[in-house]
Amino acid sequence: MDTTVPATDVPRVLPRDEWVKTLPQTIVASCVLLLDAEDRMLLLRYAEGEPGAGLWGLPGGMLDQGEDPLGAACRELHEETGIVLDREPRFVGYDHRADVKGTGPVIDFYFHGGRLAPGQNVRRSGEHDQDGLFALADLESTPLATPLPALTALHTAALTGTVVCLREGLPR
Repeated sequence: MDTTVPATDVPRVLPRDEWVKTLPQTIVASCVLLLDAEDRMLLLRYAEGEPGAGLWGLPGGMLDQGEDPLGAACRELHEETGIVLDREPRFVGYDHRADVKGTGPVIDFYFHGGRLAPGQNVRRSGEHDQDGLFALADLESTPLATPLPALTALHTAALTGTVVCLREGLPR
């Protein structure tokens, strides 16, 4: 004979659709690292009136609804620079940031888009007012949207074919 008694103090399990609403919302973005023949990185400066105005960063941005990180990386690169890659970029790292400007968690995916062709033209979008090629040593005093330790780790990953895991812009 079964003598078990149902517990009355067990919290009710939420139906899946209600449970999903309790999960943290995370913004997802993708960026592309492009290098020239001298291993300098292409960076764009955010224009006045844009979030991050005056800061330099990699081409990239947030995913659109239904878009995957790789697709967003290619789209954002084209929108911000006019560059269309001739091959699929390689995943080189991610960064998890717990809170960005009060919006909550952000996960950034980073891809290496290869080498810029000599004399490659950059057609900037309206959200940027300058572009440039930077060696890591040039970035010590440059105002950056992505912290220098992250750019250094991503640069190394691009050159060595490895992947870097970042947390709050720092290698783990």
